[in-house]
Amino acid sequence: MASGGTAHGPERDAVPLRLIEAPGLAPSPHAPDPRSLLGPLLMPRSIGSPTLLVFDSGLGGLTVYREVARARPDARFVYAADDALFPYGALAEPVLIARVVSLMERLTDAYAPDLVVIACNTASTIVLPSLRARLPLPFVGTVPAIKPACAASRSKRVSVLGTKATVEREYTRALIREYAAGCAVTLVGSPRLAALAEAALAGEPVTDAAIAAEIAPCFVADGAARTDTIVLACTHYPLLLDRLARLAPWPVAFIDPAPAIARRVVELIGKPGRHDGATARALFTSGRPPSAALVATLGRYGLSEIVAPERFDSSEVSA
Repeated sequence: MASGGTAHGPERDAVPLRLIEAPGLAPSPHAPDPRSLLGPLLMPRSIGSPTLLVFDSGLGGLTVYREVARARPDARFVYAADDALFPYGALAEPVLIARVVSLMERLTDAYAPDLVVIACNTASTIVLPSLRARLPLPFVGTVPAIKPACAASRSKRVSVLGTKATVEREYTRALIREYAAGCAVTLVGSPRLAALAEAALAGEPVTDAAIAAEIAPCFVADGAARTDTIVLACTHYPLLLDRLARLAPWPVAFIDPAPAIARRVVELIGKPGRHDGATARALFTSGRPPSAALVATLGRYGLSEIVAPERFDSSEVSA
């Protein structure tokens, strides 16, 4: 991550840690194709000043939005957080599919985006096929960066830190079987880290002890070898990257999928053109007004306009 601020990124001090950007993942006939989540295999087309919709269950997608905004500063952005049903990992799959498809139909009708980024591992692995079948838009999803993590690891000890829903999903385990490349992979399903990231971003107190307890199982020492690479398999986790690095019992490389997602967006809609003062707005499906601290944080990300939509009642969508 860059240490300086941009129009779409918060100011932050440089942090002495290794952050590996996940490269593009090649398809395989024997395992789930990560690129099928990153986006359809279309010929690139150039769109000037596109409208881009970034969607997540909460605030974790801001880590993806930040990278996409740096790649396409000319775009008009809508960041949509389905905070009414956060976290998604607690929902049954039919409920989640119905919910996200319904919301996406309403959001695309309202904002007519040229491309949609699903900045959520859970929604990407479960809902993307239904979204692509229903809506004639390019969708870019989020996939656990297991292949680049195993390729980068020197100790061949890699941990995948995600929500419990992500690490328990067969899709994640299939990626490990195909791409682990001789690595010992530890799956760590954190029950609280995403919520802690949300709280910290909203200005609520989050103790070091609480974060340390969530990441402790990632650090495995096996004789002379120990974990040297951790996949951040939830878009919320890079929000806490500085603290994750400081609280780590030894130095590791953290892999953030956001730069790879931004590159995929550019592949699909082209490089930026003239920057004519693009807008960036955020909306929250609960209709709850964000705290003053959160408004300030969103402003540092370049999201200066907060939309107050009519409440998206979760009862509208049932299993």
